[in-house]
Amino acid sequence: APPPPAPAVEGGRVMDRVVAVIEGQVLTQSELEMEARVALIQRGAVQAAALPLDEQTLRGALELSINQRLQVLSADRLQAFPAEPAEVEARLDAFRARLGGEAALQRFLDRHGVDRDALVAVLARGLRAERILDSRVRLKAQVSEAEVRHHYDAHRDLYPGEFDQAARTAIREELVRARYGELAAQALAEVRRSAQVRRVAPFAREARR
Repeated sequence: APPPPAPAVEGGRVMDRVVAVIEGQVLTQSELEMEARVALIQRGAVQAAALPLDEQTLRGALELSINQRLQVLSADRLQAFPAEPAEVEARLDAFRARLGGEAALQRFLDRHGVDRDALVAVLARGLRAERILDSRVRLKAQVSEAEVRHHYDAHRDLYPGEFDQAARTAIREELVRARYGELAAQALAEVRRSAQVRRVAPFAREARR
């Protein structure tokens, strides 16, 4: 196997390190950390804006990053699923609000040495990946009334009340969520099957075990 790409060096100082190469695209440590923080903040973990990230967090972020990049690269080949500017702006607005406003957003960018365009690119890629995956699995994840009834009958201990509209809705949402997750995992595995992904950093190689 070829040797791993060396860290970028400037003036004798290591500037960044290659974590993985995804279909020929290099993913660096700083890019991965940025994407990990963005994903955590979007989920409400605002403390991730400043706290150090452990290797377990980075491994999870790497898998997400690989999935997103592969989906977007596939869509790019077909010129499909562009990110609408208004949708990206809405994501940026929500991210800004999570952090606590414009000043907090600028502090976040300054702290991690990235500009607004880099953040927007991360948000846009995440948005596109969500839409691409959703287009592949949403219809397949739907459940029939018969499946809802069967689940109710098989789990009466969990649903002591009547089989009314509220019960149907709750069961349907539960079944769709579970099926969606299974189908999404299958779709992502299919995308990865023929992809060229080389993990370089030690923690990145550990992620696939």
